[in-house]
Amino acid sequence: MELAVFEELTQEITTKYFFMTESQQEEKVIQLIDLHHFVQCLDSNIKVIDYLHHSINIIEQDGLSKGILFYDMKNSSFPDCNTSEEFKKRYGLSELWFVFVEEDFSGDKDRHSDFIIENSLEIFYDKIFLFHFFQTSIHRIK
Repeated sequence: MELAVFEELTQEITTKYFFMTESQQEEKVIQLIDLHHFVQCLDSNIKVIDYLHHSINIIEQDGLSKGILFYDMKNSSFPDCNTSEEFKKRYGLSELWFVFVEEDFSGDKDRHSDFIIENSLEIFYDKIFLFHFFQTSIHRIK
């Protein structure tokens, strides 16, 4: 993402969502960065529809609306999967994607598999990815 675009989008977050705490605004900026970097790595033809209003980002790929939820196992509290399913129905999304975001490559795939099983992610999400942010690599887990 170009610096000018990033600054414009960050400014949009701080002005439109002035009522958010500084921490909430920071989370939105991180969500924005994750989304744009993920899209650039996966498919630059993906169109971002909405990232501001929800923790689930809405994109359009090949004419279909899809939702993406980014999750950092080190920092995030786990979202309620039932709200994700309701979100999918409410916004007419064809798919929901769950994306583990990691800064460092750990090689420990068992923790992701265990997390997926423990939280029944396969029931609620159509695709599950592991996104190594700094390595700019995406691996589809399920």
